[in-house]
Amino acid sequence: MNKRSGGLFRFFKGTYLGLLLFFLYAPIVVMIVLSFNDAKSRARWGGFSFRWYLRLLERSDIMNALWVTVSIAVLATIVATILGTLAAIGTHAMKKGWANAMLNVAYLPMTTPDIVTGVSLMLMFVFVHMSPGYWTMLIAHIAFDTPYVLFSVMPKLQQMDPNLYEAALDLGCTPLRAVRKVILPEVMPGVVTGALLSFTMSLDDFVVSYFTSHTEKNLSMVIYSAARRGIEPSIYALSTIMFLVVLALLLIINRRSSLEEVS
Repeated sequence: MNKRSGGLFRFFKGTYLGLLLFFLYAPIVVMIVLSFNDAKSRARWGGFSFRWYLRLLERSDIMNALWVTVSIAVLATIVATILGTLAAIGTHAMKKGWANAMLNVAYLPMTTPDIVTGVSLMLMFVFVHMSPGYWTMLIAHIAFDTPYVLFSVMPKLQQMDPNLYEAALDLGCTPLRAVRKVILPEVMPGVVTGALLSFTMSLDDFVVSYFTSHTEKNLSMVIYSAARRGIEPSIYALSTIMFLVVLALLLIINRRSSLEEVS
């Protein structure tokens, strides 16, 4: 490849990347700017203001949705982290054939479209006569959060020296104490990463929540309902806050993953 063709290739590659980033992030930038617009109309700029952020505190539906969103995200993360960590330890201890089968099953919730997961969980709750509400949404979030923890912990288990657990047993530890004193400290970076990822996934979920709860709404459901009626600028402020929180969590996860790879 000569210099001219190489320069042309770099030009088109840079142009393509620039256009891709523009179409991905330009709408988000516009939304963030409009969230600080004092005017209610999107067609004119009325000056910089935190008016719409303060307006959020006055809306009881948003405050209730915030409580539902955060409480479910926290509870789902705690339960999913425990279940996912135990599942990873148990799967790692299985024979290779059974372990591969379990991992393939665990992949399904991550690869299945959200709408399929939401509809199937809704049908399950109807079958067992559970009224769609807070608790059904919480169970649904635990269900799709757990695999993310499992696959965050599993690589740490595979990197761990398998003789450490056996040595702890030989030195007098009970199996439970050996797990607590030897295995958990080794896999803790994966546990923390999985927990952060679970919290992020739960925080901004819409599809699964929409199908599994009719009485309680999270922030994503409130934004969807507001968009159908006509969006007030306070929704721009709410969406901006959600975007920044999720972005911060993703940056933390990526930073932790980079540090783990280096170490």
